[in-house]
Amino acid sequence: MANSGETETNQYSVFNIDRAVNLADSVSVAGSSPLRKRGLLGVDTLQAGAGLWIAPCEAVHTFGMRMPIDVVFLDRAFRVRKIVSGLRPWRIAFALKACSVLELEAGAISRTETSIGDRLRFQAR
Repeated sequence: MANSGETETNQYSVFNIDRAVNLADSVSVAGSSPLRKRGLLGVDTLQAGAGLWIAPCEAVHTFGMRMPIDVVFLDRAFRVRKIVSGLRPWRIAFALKACSVLELEAGAISRTETSIGDRLRFQAR
C-alpha cells in the first residue's frame, strides 16, 4: 500500500508533495474487510493530523457517524482524484476511478490547501 512497498506497520504520516505540507501525522490503515466496514464509526472526534486510510475503496458513507470529515480519493499513484470537504453525517461520496480513500478531520483539506492532482506520499511510522 505505501509508496515504499508493503510494511508491517498500521500507522502512516501523509505528506503532500506538491504543497510541501504534512497532511496527516497519524493515519491508521483499514485494509481488511471488517476494518473497512467499521471505518470511523463510533469515533466522536478526529484529532488534528489523524485519519483513516481505506484501501481498496472508491466510495464512503457517513451513516451513523457523529462528525463531519474531509475525504480525499486517491488513484494507484497516490494522486488526489477527488476531494470532499466537510462531508456531514448520513451522506455518501464516491469516485469510481479511486483506489483508496483518506478520511481526515474536517478542515484538513483547507488547512493544507490540498487540491485535485496533488501527489501524496505515505511514510510508515
